[in-house]
Amino acid sequence: MTDPRFDEIVHAPNRLRICSMLSATDEVEFAALRESLGVSDSVLSKQLKALEDVGYISVKKSPLDGRTRTWAALTPAGRIAFDGHVAELRRLAAGIAID
Repeated sequence: MTDPRFDEIVHAPNRLRICSMLSATDEVEFAALRESLGVSDSVLSKQLKALEDVGYISVKKSPLDGRTRTWAALTPAGRIAFDGHVAELRRLAAGIAID
C-alpha cells in the first residue's frame, strides 16, 4: 500500500490525467495522449516535460510507419508519486484525519 502524499506536480489537471492514462498501461503514444486530453502539441509537450524533469515519466522516440513517434511511460518513481497522490485524494475525500 502506498502512503498518501499530496504531489503538486501530479495534481495539475492535465498531468493528473496523463499519469492516470500511463498508470493503466506500459506506455502511450504522444498522439493518443493529445487526442484523449484534447490539447495542442505544445500544451502536451509542456506537461510531459514537467513530469519528465522530476523523473516521473520517461519519453522515448522510435520510428513507426516511416515517422518518428514519441512514447511516454511512467517510471517507478512516477508510479509511486501517482499512487500516493491518488491515495491522498481518497483520504481527503473520505474526511480521514492524518494520524
